[in-house]
Amino acid sequence: MEIDVLVIGGGPAGLSAAITAAELDHSVIIVDENPRLGGQLIKQTHKFFGSESNYCGIRGIDIAEILEDRVNKLGITKYLESTVIGIYEDGVAIASEEDLRVVHPKKIIIATGARENMLSFVNNDLPGVYGAGAVQTLVNVYGVLPGKRALMVGAGNIGLIVSYQLMQAGVEVVAILEAMDHIGGYEVHAAKVKRLGIPILLRHTIKAAIGNNKVEAAVITKLDAHWEPISGSEKELNVDFVCLAVGLAPSYELAAQAGAKIVYIPELGGWLPWHKPNLETSVSGLYVAGDAAGVEEAVSALLEGKIAAADAANSIKENKYAQKLVETTQKELQEFRAGKFGKKIVEGKRKLYASLHI
Repeated sequence: MEIDVLVIGGGPAGLSAAITAAELDHSVIIVDENPRLGGQLIKQTHKFFGSESNYCGIRGIDIAEILEDRVNKLGITKYLESTVIGIYEDGVAIASEEDLRVVHPKKIIIATGARENMLSFVNNDLPGVYGAGAVQTLVNVYGVLPGKRALMVGAGNIGLIVSYQLMQAGVEVVAILEAMDHIGGYEVHAAKVKRLGIPILLRHTIKAAIGNNKVEAAVITKLDAHWEPISGSEKELNVDFVCLAVGLAPSYELAAQAGAKIVYIPELGGWLPWHKPNLETSVSGLYVAGDAAGVEEAVSALLEGKIAAADAANSIKENKYAQKLVETTQKELQEFRAGKFGKKIVEGKRKLYASLHI
């Protein structure tokens, strides 16, 4: 099957990319491994920040519905519960339970998001040790509580937001641990959990999970200025599950398989595909967007998806409106990153572009 733009991933970046390409009159296929589009948006019950054009004041779950409705109205072809298993010179292989098909896109946008980081501690493989994304899926998508008493590890935005959501669902969050000497997330999220009485313990981490066939308790410890556990500071907490919110890493494997140059940029989450400001990788016609291009906010993912798609559309057929859309959206993204929480991302992108002398 011949297609103009293939979008891999149905989260905010992928949806934005697919919609933008279709609005620029190009044929589009969007592929996602889940039964519905939305990605992380379908787990997010909190309201977005930013400008009105980027859904300020609207909950992630509602944004997912808005974007999916737009995809349907534009007639974009959807391959759900499907996986791209390889990008080759003679086509892209897409597998589902029913069949294996090959499509021939002119341009490809990888918007596969990120995977959760794990943490090394004793018994970290006990049932009852979850990543924050898994907990959000259980609670916000399927309405299943993973337990009654939680220990949250990580006080970034995800750790703070999921803690608040757990409390709303009737779960007691016993404590939030943060290895740094400061809270990593937005103060507005920290204020919410503080009002609920959840203690945020800075310079603390988990040392061990306790239990036979499942988590029954957890041992926490203080950390010194060198991030080393302080002997004698251990404390046992009565919890029945542990939630890890210790960061994300870009899902770069598919881009690597396609031959894209992979670089290590700590500020962007670790290993990721090198890319230009227009999101094109070292492989001509292959783009990345969203967390696959560096772990960041959902608003950034929406903007990057638009940039990648507009640039891809313009390279297929020159279009002054698409060119202008790339420029204006890049400026909007720059403005969004201008705050203090964007400094790390800006520095990471600077290193990324410098790594191949762009």
